[in-house]
Amino acid sequence: MPRIARMIVPDQKTVYHVMSRTALDGYPFNDIEKDKLVDIIKRLSKIYFTDILGYCIMGNHFHLLVRMHTETYLNDEEIKKRYILYYGNDNNFSSDHIPRYRSKWSSISEFMREIKQTFSRSYNKNRNRKGTFWADRYKSVIVENGNTLIHCLAYIDLNPVRAGLVEKPDNYRWNSIGYHVQTGNKDCFLSWDFGLNKFGIRDKKKRLIRYREYVYEAGAIDRSEEKNKKTIPANIINKERKKSFEISRMDRFINRSRYFTDSGIIGSKVFVSDLYQRFKENFKSVNEKIPKHIKGLDGIYSLKRLT
Repeated sequence: MPRIARMIVPDQKTVYHVMSRTALDGYPFNDIEKDKLVDIIKRLSKIYFTDILGYCIMGNHFHLLVRMHTETYLNDEEIKKRYILYYGNDNNFSSDHIPRYRSKWSSISEFMREIKQTFSRSYNKNRNRKGTFWADRYKSVIVENGNTLIHCLAYIDLNPVRAGLVEKPDNYRWNSIGYHVQTGNKDCFLSWDFGLNKFGIRDKKKRLIRYREYVYEAGAIDRSEEKNKKTIPANIINKERKKSFEISRMDRFINRSRYFTDSGIIGSKVFVSDLYQRFKENFKSVNEKIPKHIKGLDGIYSLKRLT
């Protein structure tokens, strides 16, 4: 039976909820694989004509909420800049290639194909294996902006709660609300839209608070009719309500505590810099590593692991 053609809207910017599942048994996405997939999405989102609205990486599948822009999104000079960012130089760049890159980088199908192929090549190489990693093609749904978008985004971010992996959605490291809260949306990887653009909320901090409120209230709804689906415990939702869903200094500390296990060196800027110079030859990076301030923790810096 022939496949049903995808519903693609190439002539206007469009939001898609896409999901793809692995063909392997069990849960092949461990912490390292989840980090790798997020890094691939981050890197390619700087090339393709996209806004990443949300994501969630689970043990055997991932969700992505992405806004694709049309071929006219960028001028020719910006196309060239992205070409150099992608390939590293402009030696082989020609203006004759621009129409091809416009078409490729505005395509949701190409975006997903490259994410999945890049990850599967890395996964197979690291495990010295061959064969298929992904099950069939990805699923996609066109999502309306506004109220529908925030519903869809909350559904994606609540996946780890429903699965019983965490009690609070922003405690999960590999979803979009976790990325916003834990990193402060580092490198502006994610859009600040949250589906709240049309409601006139301009301030980014207020948007995040409003979105957290929505997610927590949605996550507290009883799902007892759905087998094995967890909810956010009543004591947690009540605490969040009392503080109007604002992110406290303690929240920032707790959500950044992963740096105490995931960093190679952590401490004051001078401490991290001095130790880096001492162990510099152990790092394979060509460029000089610079201590990075951990947002929300005054005076504390970190350096990533050697890997």
